[in-house]
Amino acid sequence: MTLKEQITDAMKQAMKARDDLRLSVIRMIRSTVQNREIDQRQELDDQGIIEVVSTLVKQRRESIRLYQEGNRQDLVAKEEAELAILLGFLPTQLSSNEISDLVVKVIGEIGASGIKDMGRVMKTLTPVTAGRADGKVVSDMVKQHLS
Repeated sequence: MTLKEQITDAMKQAMKARDDLRLSVIRMIRSTVQNREIDQRQELDDQGIIEVVSTLVKQRRESIRLYQEGNRQDLVAKEEAELAILLGFLPTQLSSNEISDLVVKVIGEIGASGIKDMGRVMKTLTPVTAGRADGKVVSDMVKQHLS
């Protein structure tokens, strides 16, 4: 079953359960995917949908951070609930140790020696960690290992 079919099934289940928050998040995913498909003039595969959901997750995390700075706990709670639903459509997230192991492995494979090689390391790591780890976390870990 493709990710698109899973999202459609989840929407049907949310409708039957009258789960308004889940239904609204799933509709947001579907509309964002549809907009991306229109922009690219082709149907998205599972990897494309994972990228869309990852972008939405990143937006939610940034909103949570901003709402916490603004001391708006009501909005933080709403964004965290949406984030939990979005994370359910992504592959299992990598732990810090797993990310670190991947970074060390890639650095060894391409023979990176300093911070000037960060672009090459990130170019190799990004497809492996897409949807499974936050890009900023991966980038920070690469910087840490290369410096």
